[in-house]
Amino acid sequence: MKKTGWLLYTLALLKLFLPYLLQNGAYEPHRDEYLYLAEGQHMAWGYMEVPPLLSVFAWLTHLFGNGMFWIKFWPSLGGAATYLLVGKLILHQGGKAFALFLAWTPFIFGAYLRTHFLFQPGFLDIFFWTALGYALVRYKATGLNRYLYIAGICMGLGMLSKYDMALYITALLLGLSLTAHRKIFLNKHLYFAGVIGLLLFLPNFLWQYSKGFPVVFHMRELQKNQLQYVSPGNFVAGQFLFFAPCIVIWVRGLVSLAVGKTYRFVAWSYGFVIAILLITHGKDYYSLGAYPLLFVFGAVALETRLTGRLYGFRVALGVVILGIGFFMIRVLMPILPPAQLADLYARRHLARFGVLRWEDGKDHPLQQDFADMLAWKEMTAKFAHAYDLLDSTEKKHTLLFCDNYGQAGAVNYYGPQYHLPPACSDNASFLYWLPDNFADFDNIVLLTDDTHEMEHSFIHNFRQAILVDSVTNPYAREYGSLIILLKGPDSTVKKMFVAKIEADKKKTSPE
Repeated sequence: MKKTGWLLYTLALLKLFLPYLLQNGAYEPHRDEYLYLAEGQHMAWGYMEVPPLLSVFAWLTHLFGNGMFWIKFWPSLGGAATYLLVGKLILHQGGKAFALFLAWTPFIFGAYLRTHFLFQPGFLDIFFWTALGYALVRYKATGLNRYLYIAGICMGLGMLSKYDMALYITALLLGLSLTAHRKIFLNKHLYFAGVIGLLLFLPNFLWQYSKGFPVVFHMRELQKNQLQYVSPGNFVAGQFLFFAPCIVIWVRGLVSLAVGKTYRFVAWSYGFVIAILLITHGKDYYSLGAYPLLFVFGAVALETRLTGRLYGFRVALGVVILGIGFFMIRVLMPILPPAQLADLYARRHLARFGVLRWEDGKDHPLQQDFADMLAWKEMTAKFAHAYDLLDSTEKKHTLLFCDNYGQAGAVNYYGPQYHLPPACSDNASFLYWLPDNFADFDNIVLLTDDTHEMEHSFIHNFRQAILVDSVTNPYAREYGSLIILLKGPDSTVKKMFVAKIEADKKKTSPE
């Protein structure tokens, strides 16, 4: 036991720190990370896109200096903690060193490697899905009611992390109802635990209510702009590509759970997660939280099976996983500079696997996530240059405005070194943070991803419009974004601007 315990914590530490060695220094924080970091400077019980728990870690990141180490520390820690839950459950199921190794491989050679290195809600979501499943499995094994209360806490904190926790709760309840485990519904402690979960989630629910449930608007926009393009075929393919080197582990776990009776509800819950996401056109990665338990039971089953005359297959399986896995790392993490990585993708013809297809439905030289990590410093420096074209008097009445949350978040992240005032946007939660006097301006420094901005008619409502610069990194998603200095707006353009902001606010409060 001491030997396996030592191995478990060693592998968890490797999970925590190994990703730091796998990101090339050419890459910056991700577009979404800038938004979530900004939320840490505007603490609230909710945001347009996500519940509030991630903002606590954003606040801590600011407290500790706002450096890249801390931005990446929390998701890395979440990944290590998730693996510890997986490992503990393996040990409870009688697994030993080989099972611990097998269950570790998807955290290094699968989709979790990237998920646990991006400061996004995904790492919290996966952790609380896993913790909830862990608690219910332990309740089934021990009959101890304390695990139901742990499950209740996980439900509440999970809902404060990402709303798709409701999907997993639904899937688990359906799975329990279809098996002999349905007698859990006669246990009063299950309902007490549910009340605890609801109380934890209540502040965010009240925040949503006070704002007119902006999450409904967010989901409508997501459905209109992204989810409707998710095909069932691509969704299913994603489930296998996520953990390509480790497919045999989770498939074996699913079969073991489905054939056995002890924890069959876990297999049913996985099936319901996949079915619901297929019906609702959910993105393929929404299911990632349902896999850790499959890896637990798959790893234990394979370790148990590959003994005696089959012991040699352990070595073969390990070699296959490591061989394919090392190739997967080059896809999952930006370990090379952009030009070299794009060349690698071209030589390996990765476009045929769909990994280079962005949300616009087109293939690009880099994966979208990596393109979202480029050119922010360049963009902010050029934006600051445009601001510095104004004299000190003009700067007092200047609005810094960005088209999207990534731009605004990046300008505010790097802006202090250029002595820039806060940038504004009407995109995402930045809409809530606009100052009361946002229309009191005589100049605008505009950062826009519309490459035809200078051709629009409203430009003529300014006394002077200067195209200062643009983003020139060809691998960046922000490539071509324009920095424009607008001076002397007339009353018409100010009224148009105010009307646009008011319209945007109304849209986010669906009736």
